[in-house]
Amino acid sequence: MLKNVQTLERTINSELSSKIKNSILENDELLIEINFQDLIEVVQFLKSNEKCKFRQLIDIAGVDYPDEEKRFQLVYLFLSHENNLRIKILLKFESNQTIISLTKIFPSANWMEREVFDMYGIKFKNHPDLRRILTDYGFKGHPLRKDFPLTGFNEVRYSEKEKKVIYEPVKLEQNYRNFDFESPWEGTDYLKQVKNAEKDGKKN
Repeated sequence: MLKNVQTLERTINSELSSKIKNSILENDELLIEINFQDLIEVVQFLKSNEKCKFRQLIDIAGVDYPDEEKRFQLVYLFLSHENNLRIKILLKFESNQTIISLTKIFPSANWMEREVFDMYGIKFKNHPDLRRILTDYGFKGHPLRKDFPLTGFNEVRYSEKEKKVIYEPVKLEQNYRNFDFESPWEGTDYLKQVKNAEKDGKKN
């Protein structure tokens, strides 16, 4: 039985030394970075090894870095009830690469992988039913990609004329996606411009 996360890190790096690219300890949790080709072997070890016993898959999270060569990241979160420890697995890969599904090892990965596919467009090999799970039928694009428009590609409305819900292209121009990180106490840039214009008007 593993007593703490430091012992876990030593065990992982010892047993899987050829698979671990990097390991980080933070907030009493261990994060290990591996190649996506080694995912199944590493996960099987973490689940079946008598010292580790990571037998619950908590979540699968996606990350998008569109300016990087390896655009996507996947983070797998596992829990060992016996050891009261958590571990995260990090994968970095290019947008055209397919990740092996974990559904045969953790059936709960089914819906998690479908969510990642729906939101990011990341495909999973050998998944039994890789369909969208959060967006509607016929939806185009993947909402959590950084290049996805803020208001989407299509808008949905009920057509009184056709007596059904219809999709129409969004007509809003979004050439620039500017974010204002000013303090809410000081006011955003456009509010400052309005206030300055009002002051100038009163002076005149």
